[in-house]
Amino acid sequence: MEQDWVWGLVGGGLIGLGGAVYLLGNGKIMGASGIIGGLVDGSGRSTAIERLVFLAGVVIMPILLMPLYGKGTVSTHLTSNWGVVIAAGLLVGVGTRIANGCTSGHGVCGISRLSLRGIVATVFYILAGGITLVLFRQVLGLI
Repeated sequence: MEQDWVWGLVGGGLIGLGGAVYLLGNGKIMGASGIIGGLVDGSGRSTAIERLVFLAGVVIMPILLMPLYGKGTVSTHLTSNWGVVIAAGLLVGVGTRIANGCTSGHGVCGISRLSLRGIVATVFYILAGGITLVLFRQVLGLI
């Protein structure tokens, strides 16, 4: 098995484990956009500490796993075009607000609970992502 696939499997397992621990720990669905959104718009002030701890874990965990990467670097295949990176971030942000959730909330936690809403949202945002990729790569030539 290629190493990239192994890291994808490890990452997916860690996201699933994080979702399970978050649900068991406080009875809430782990949706990153909702966690961040509550900090940004102020609606999550009462749970700000747990939101900040979650975000700290998202940042710190990859750093802790760096010794396992071995020699060399992990390639992200991120474009060097900052305009595309910013546009992608804005599109993801708008999309998560329209869908009332993100990949961790709908895709990981929703599908694992057999939530029809989560399944439908996941199908649509994957389709939207595919269409956006074709548009940016094939039509506009930006990626």
